[in-house]
Amino acid sequence: MAHPTTTGVVVVAAASIATVLSFLYTNYRSKPCSTTTPKKKPRNGLIDAIGNTPLIRINSISDATGCEILGKAEFLNPGGSVKDRVAVKIIQEALESDELAQGGVVTEGSAGSTAISLATVAPAYGCKCHVVIPDDVAIEKSQILEALGATVERVRPVSITHTDHYVNVARRRALEANEIASKQRKSKQTDAKDVEQINGYTSEGGKQSSKFSSDCKGGFFADQFENLANFRSHYEGTGPEIWEQTGGKLDAFIAAAGTGGTIAGISKFLKEKNPNIKCFLIDPPGSGLFNKVTRGVMYTKEEAEGRRLKNPFDTVTEGIGINRLTQNFMMAELDGAFRGTDMEAVEMSRFLLKNDGLFVGSSSAMNCVGAVRVAQSIGPGHTIVTILCDSGMRHLSKFYDTQYLSQHGLTPSATGLEFVGLG
Repeated sequence: MAHPTTTGVVVVAAASIATVLSFLYTNYRSKPCSTTTPKKKPRNGLIDAIGNTPLIRINSISDATGCEILGKAEFLNPGGSVKDRVAVKIIQEALESDELAQGGVVTEGSAGSTAISLATVAPAYGCKCHVVIPDDVAIEKSQILEALGATVERVRPVSITHTDHYVNVARRRALEANEIASKQRKSKQTDAKDVEQINGYTSEGGKQSSKFSSDCKGGFFADQFENLANFRSHYEGTGPEIWEQTGGKLDAFIAAAGTGGTIAGISKFLKEKNPNIKCFLIDPPGSGLFNKVTRGVMYTKEEAEGRRLKNPFDTVTEGIGINRLTQNFMMAELDGAFRGTDMEAVEMSRFLLKNDGLFVGSSSAMNCVGAVRVAQSIGPGHTIVTILCDSGMRHLSKFYDTQYLSQHGLTPSATGLEFVGLG
């Protein structure tokens, strides 16, 4: 039998060793299992900062409808809108296919957001930007474009069938840039004797007047309405992000359409993941897409081609609504459509600003009107996703201008959500 003193020493020693081992084990385990969030790597330049925008719960309309209404905060992209994704995809594909060269000019006809995104993104690719816009869009859009270094050409609003429609003018500008680049290449191949020397300076004769400099590297028409790079940017980017951010647990998606790329790319991706997800269009005044989705025809009797004005878009919502089917929109997979009004969009924008601190543009406000319509249609307990396309910063002179709205009978007066039938 061990001596009592010896036994006590052994016990104490064993306890001490156990304590030391426990401390070492705990200390060793704590380092690799730290609960601190690992630092994210810096993004590689402007282009890498585009996309992966947060999906946020819009508290006010979620609480009012009993649904989880989530907005994809695309206004947080570097260029301030969802169109940043489109601009990147269009330019990347054009460079890869050699339709656009570094130093070349990207031309586009745009009511605002796509133009701003192209002007933001183009310099990162070593390119320039020439934008043709209707002269009735918010003045701050052209001011932003000029500040970004783009050449801005404002034209009067006319039908798409007119040669001077802003999209058609932009297409011509790309051809002009290519002609200049072609002449420049040919001139370099001429013999030196064809170049006149005068006091040590060279003269190549009279130069044709143009919108572009003589050293232009060619042009590329972005063609956001028909270029399926638009669709692909959302099918490959925005759609998968929404799926991942919701863990695949969403019941419906809704958005308005201008070019149709956003609603087409996202709806097609989500439907492939889960055919039970319902996808809807919200359409503003003057647009024929609601009728196309719900009735299979673009126009009502009141909107017959012979009776319609050349510029039918009598609406304060810019960048959405159209009276023709684009290649992008035809890729959409939709279950239905809702009509939205200017008054609803204006009221919704003020409601979101007051109750959520969200300062959104006209198309974003219309999308939120659509999200409420979907919630009312399918009932409480569902998850609905929409797009917060841009902020209100580029809509100050019209959509957020008190005098302008008053002149058009659009002064907001709602105290709650009564404008969409919610007390």
